[in-house]
Amino acid sequence: MVAGDLRFASDMPKTAYTAAMETRALTPQFRSQCPIAAALDLLGDKWSLILVRDLIVRKRRYKDFQSSPEGIPTNILADRLRRLEGHGIVIRRAYQTNPPRHEYFLTQKGADLLPVLQHLARWGQKHIPRRWTPPEWFMAAAPDDLLKP
Repeated sequence: MVAGDLRFASDMPKTAYTAAMETRALTPQFRSQCPIAAALDLLGDKWSLILVRDLIVRKRRYKDFQSSPEGIPTNILADRLRRLEGHGIVIRRAYQTNPPRHEYFLTQKGADLLPVLQHLARWGQKHIPRRWTPPEWFMAAAPDDLLKP
């Protein structure tokens, strides 16, 4: 490479190493074959399931997620939405082009987390004092209900 010759990594020929690194970056790394550990590797941080909860209650836009009482920092919100999208739990759709703005929706994979959240809500209400009661519709909903417009 000559001084002043700028090239992007995407313009350079792929080696076996760079191809492997790209594949590794896109493939989640799991610490074991245990399905619980693997699920926690994808969703076990303190924000991901809160975002899934917000999507279940029909929050769709960035400002909607920021209005949640937990107060997710904007950098973490952007990262978690990107991760959830990368794992196929949410999809992103543009609703405005200038400036670019997106809405987020649960996929079937994301909607299938509803029973997990319902059980967590029941457990939290039973074992952690002074928690509010989740809405009846939330506790009675089925994953397919979340995919209806």
